[in-house]
Amino acid sequence: MRPILVALAVLAPSFALADLTVSFRDGAPKDRFTLSYDGACALDRLDVQIDLGAAPAGLIFDTTSAGAGVQVFQPLEWVSGTASTSDVTDGDTLLSVSLDDVTPGASWAFTVDIDDTTSTRQITVDGSEMAGAMLRADGQSAAFDASGVATVRLANCLS
Repeated sequence: MRPILVALAVLAPSFALADLTVSFRDGAPKDRFTLSYDGACALDRLDVQIDLGAAPAGLIFDTTSAGAGVQVFQPLEWVSGTASTSDVTDGDTLLSVSLDDVTPGASWAFTVDIDDTTSTRQITVDGSEMAGAMLRADGQSAAFDASGVATVRLANCLS
């Protein structure tokens, strides 16, 4: 009986866990998001959402000179890697990103301007103001912490 159980355990596919970490860094004039994939397997596609609307600071994307944002604005620009994104208009709180051909150790980065709508320094957003914003991927979600980092555990790798 024991040899059969061992054989089944060896032959059964196992799930490998992987993480997607997104970190936010305030900058002038552009804020930066870095996405890092820490997984053992390649993925054909990974759909990701960054939801600023869940943050108590009233965060918005400030992408044009006209609209809900204040003073300095910056459209979304990929600076490392490429991905397709939803249209982001001034005042939006949700960004959808589709990453194709995701390989172990891959990372991507984009810049954009983020403003808050609840303080007197609306053009400066630090990590603590990102706290509560949400990261979603692969049916999982995680809140950004006070340092501006969120990590979701992905369970979609078969090895």
